[in-house]
Amino acid sequence: MAAHATIPSVKAPHAAARIAVRYRLSRYRGPMSEVSQLLVTIKRQLKLQGKTYRDVAATLGLSEASVKRLLTSDTLGVDRLVQVSNMLGFTLAELAQEAAVTESRLRTLTPEQERELVSDTKLMVVAVCALNQWTMADILAVYQLSEAECLHKLLHLDRLHLIALMPGNRIRLNVARDFDWLPDGPIRQYFRTEGLDDFLDSRFARADEVLAFTHAMLTESAIARMQAELRQLRLRFAELHEESLASPLPKRRGSGLLLALREWEPAGFTALRR
Repeated sequence: MAAHATIPSVKAPHAAARIAVRYRLSRYRGPMSEVSQLLVTIKRQLKLQGKTYRDVAATLGLSEASVKRLLTSDTLGVDRLVQVSNMLGFTLAELAQEAAVTESRLRTLTPEQERELVSDTKLMVVAVCALNQWTMADILAVYQLSEAECLHKLLHLDRLHLIALMPGNRIRLNVARDFDWLPDGPIRQYFRTEGLDDFLDSRFARADEVLAFTHAMLTESAIARMQAELRQLRLRFAELHEESLASPLPKRRGSGLLLALREWEPAGFTALRR
């Protein structure tokens, strides 16, 4: 299992813990101040957990307006950080660790790591669920895995550094928002051979399905602009995924989005070329 913070886990403000946390934060260097990075992490966790400033206000005994001011400045003290961390299910040490790793998360795996995933269907299932921010309980409720099997697979993903398995079997992702599979790696090859035909084997006639194809003659600059638009669409897809996390799992549906752009003409056309 990946190493966790070595400072004491606390559920209430404590002088020694405050000193330790400040030391832990003092070692973190990034484009934001330590407290600013913590605030970004708090806001992200609030969104992921479907909680609001009203929940924070109730925890701190403050008005929502006061909470909003605190979470948009660097004036949130350590004692209140501890309270908010606990409300979110973290110790302050864990929240500091979460903030510290934000900018060093994986953007790709190695070819060897991807091969490990595709060689074990159960590991692949647990990996995809984890990347979609399912809990261990969610995985066990949907898939035919024993608790021991699921835990074994999660520990394997921890060793691959795809996740960090936290106390209570909570899953913390170690991937960046723009994480992607290798362009011609084992995962993409697996999708092409095992998944693409199955994905396209549909009439795409349901209200929540769409299949569109169009063709155009584009200049190089137009193609570059179109590629930029596709990148933005992928980012928007990721944003909508994060927004949907606030809803219960039964209200969320696994959805596939296939984007493709290449120089192409039908083979019959090519055969007629001079």
